[in-house]
Amino acid sequence: MSFVPANSGISKLKPYQPGKPISELERELGLTDIVKLASNENPLGCSDKVKEAVAAEIAEIGRYPDGGGFILKDQIKTQFGFNHDQITLGNGSNDLLEMFARAFVSSSDSVVYSQHAFAVYALVTQAINAQAIEVPAKGFSHDLEAMAAAIQDNTKLVFIANPNNPTGTWFEEAEFEAFMQKVPANVIVVLDEAYVEYFPENFNSLKFLQQYPNLIVSRTLSKCYGLAALRVGFALASVEVTDYLNRIRQPFNVNHLAMVAAVAALKDEDFIARSREVNKAGMAQLEAGFKALGLNYVPSRANFILVDVQADPAATFNGLLKQGVIVRPVGISSHIRVSIGTEAENAKFLSALATVLGLEAKA
Repeated sequence: MSFVPANSGISKLKPYQPGKPISELERELGLTDIVKLASNENPLGCSDKVKEAVAAEIAEIGRYPDGGGFILKDQIKTQFGFNHDQITLGNGSNDLLEMFARAFVSSSDSVVYSQHAFAVYALVTQAINAQAIEVPAKGFSHDLEAMAAAIQDNTKLVFIANPNNPTGTWFEEAEFEAFMQKVPANVIVVLDEAYVEYFPENFNSLKFLQQYPNLIVSRTLSKCYGLAALRVGFALASVEVTDYLNRIRQPFNVNHLAMVAAVAALKDEDFIARSREVNKAGMAQLEAGFKALGLNYVPSRANFILVDVQADPAATFNGLLKQGVIVRPVGISSHIRVSIGTEAENAKFLSALATVLGLEAKA
């Protein structure tokens, strides 16, 4: 028996395994020209305007950031139309997901989430020793009707994602509204929109915030905005919900350079438009490549795609590593997740995949 007095939920946890970094693979295998398509990063990096904004603020490193995040909240207000008292800032959206659980769920409560959903939902639920209710997926998608039916008297929180990670699947506004109408008013619904920028024309979640005070919309600037290294996220919710979140939020959880970068990133609409174009072209390139190799894939509205390699995912992952390509096994039988890269990166991945699987592309 360990002497460490950890709660029972944490003692059963296994640490979250991030995607393998390029530097580690270089050390392990002595490879160069490595392609990392494991962590759903923007292959363009970040906007040049972000780099300029951060460089201009380097002299401020010695000072604490604004604990209230005024400059970033002001930009979010300008862009999305929500007052400061409806905004919660996070050190990436992972920080926010944990905050939601800590604010509203106790060990006697339950949390509902879908099978094949983001791994952090299960991790934060277990960390607070709450009851996990994992609802079977509908194919690779959220079964919203079943999720609503799974809510119990002790359910305090429901996690849903649109698009979903790691499957890339999505639901439409009508499906979401039908779901929300079935959720009791005292159950908090977290709508995780880490990838929403890749399909903004299809779903306007923000219009539901006034109608449903129990709704939280969570977003990140790590993906389409290209700020993964700086860790910035934000949540939009009712004034009352936001008040509770900010009672437990660490006052300096978003650093100054990250906030400066986020403001610049949110303003640069041209960069976002270009990122969408690169993603759309890359998605089409991978879909065509999978078809040529005779592989099935799950249609995606994110910046990654789940492909059925018809083989052991771990073996495929390790084989690709030896070819200098990093992807992500996600615990789904015979499938791996691959992020959309540049045209050259996608081409290298497809070539390496064919080699590892012993396949030949059809003309």
